[in-house]
Order: sequence, then C-alpha cells, then structure tokens
Amino acid sequence: MKIAEFEHLSIERKKALLTQCCGSATWVNKMMAEPPFKDLVDLEETAEEKWRECIELDWLEAFQHHPKIGDINSLKKKFASTAHLASNEQSSVNIASEKILEELAKGNEAYEKKFGYIFIVCATGKSAEEMLNILRSRLPNSAADEIEIAAEEQIKITKLRLEKLFV
Repeated sequence: MKIAEFEHLSIERKKALLTQCCGSATWVNKMMAEPPFKDLVDLEETAEEKWRECIELDWLEAFQHHPKIGDINSLKKKFASTAHLASNEQSSVNIASEKILEELAKGNEAYEKKFGYIFIVCATGKSAEEMLNILRSRLPNSAADEIEIAAEEQIKITKLRLEKLFV
C-alpha cells in the first residue's frame, strides 16, 4: 500500500492498520491526529515521536499485542491478524532445537515473573539462540531500565511493520 492510499482509507481501517504495527491505543490515536504523511520517512519519524510521548501504561498495552518469543502456536492462533506483518520476526524459532525452545520458554517465564510483561525484542534477523542470549542478558536489569529497553525494542518493531505495510 502507498501512503497516499492509506490517507484515503476510513478512520476505522487506518486505526486497524496502525494497531497491527503497534498495539497501543494511545499511540494509534496520536498518529491519527497527525496531518497526512508525506512519505514513509515522515511516517516513521512521526511514529517514533508519538511513541516517545507515550507513557509506561501505553508501552505495556503495546507489549500485550506480541506473542512470547518462541511461542509459535500463540503466534499462529492469537496473532493471526498481524501474521502478515510479523511473519518473519520469529522465523528462526522454526528451526531452533527443542533445547533452545525449552530454554526460551523458561526464560520467558522468569522474565514475565520478574517484570510483569513478556520479553520484547526486535527478533528480525536474530537466531533463536541470539534471542535467548539477549533475554538472559536482560534478566538482571532493574525494572526501570528494562521497561526503557523494551520500549526501544517496540519502536524498532513498529517501524519494521510500518515498512512492511507501506512497501
């Protein structure tokens, strides 16, 4: 889809597409309040600017729109509406060993127990083992540091999804 086509869609359709890129209603509403976007660069810059205006509750809402890293069944079922945008984000998990998948599951559980939300990482281009190592490296973080890191990962994911949507 082209940016010009997006601008001519209904409000409901625009919101639905933006929600597929980032699940924060506040972020979507901030994006909807903007004047028409000139191009993808303008859209991505605005997306990041509006994300930085969001607060922790908005970030947590966005995180809820992601499957757990390595949870392929969840990815297929619960997140079918974003599958076309997220299809390659965790593709390396499809070829990961059972041991790595089990370790990811354990790491996800420990992470969620400690921080209260799922592990967020921009998985595109990363192997399952790399994601596991990132997860393990972030587990010792303080809650304050980790929420900031997760929010940064979310904007990376959002921008990649916007690129997929508008290419």
